[in-house]
Amino acid sequence: PMGSERMEMRKRQMSTTQETPDAAQAQHSTGSRGSNACCFCWCCCCSCSCLTVRNQEEERARRASHELQAEGIPNCEESPAPTLEEVNAWAQSFDKLMLTPAGRNAFREFLRTEFSEENMLFWMACEELKQESNKSVIEEKARLIYEDYISILSPKEVSLDSRVREVINRNMLEPSQHTFDDAQLQIYTLMHRDSYPRFMNSAIYKDLLQSLSEKSIEA
Repeated sequence: PMGSERMEMRKRQMSTTQETPDAAQAQHSTGSRGSNACCFCWCCCCSCSCLTVRNQEEERARRASHELQAEGIPNCEESPAPTLEEVNAWAQSFDKLMLTPAGRNAFREFLRTEFSEENMLFWMACEELKQESNKSVIEEKARLIYEDYISILSPKEVSLDSRVREVINRNMLEPSQHTFDDAQLQIYTLMHRDSYPRFMNSAIYKDLLQSLSEKSIEA
């Protein structure tokens, strides 16, 4: 009987000894997955943190690419210095301001101070798109305009209502020179009603007008 009890005790001890490493190994494995689960995740589930981090890195890279593209945009259009007559004409209507490169440059400088330069950049990009005739170039430029100024992920997104966005999304199925016409008109109207009156009262406009007036008197 004593031998039998010792045999039973030894079996239980051996069983306990075997279970302990397995349990410890399982616990270690579980702990590793808990602390860095995505390192062992090979699935494509949307909850995987690996994919989240990767998507964030790709988005940062995409934005950096757009910022590099933006750096290629000149600070202003090439144009001769405005005359006193031209600057006075800007006060007559927004259309006259936007007709001349010098007017657009001065207005764009003002928009930059209000952190809304993207409105002018978008309007100019749409004007450039209208000059294209090559289908592949039109499609590429339309895609870049969409990513730079329409996408909600872009830091340069312009303010458009839902109706215009729906029109753009339909137009992007077959991009053309007129894909953004409705959006361009809405942004033009926004600049006219919102920014133009403040520009006319800004130091940028008044200083330019005064400087040209003084030069005219001296001449």
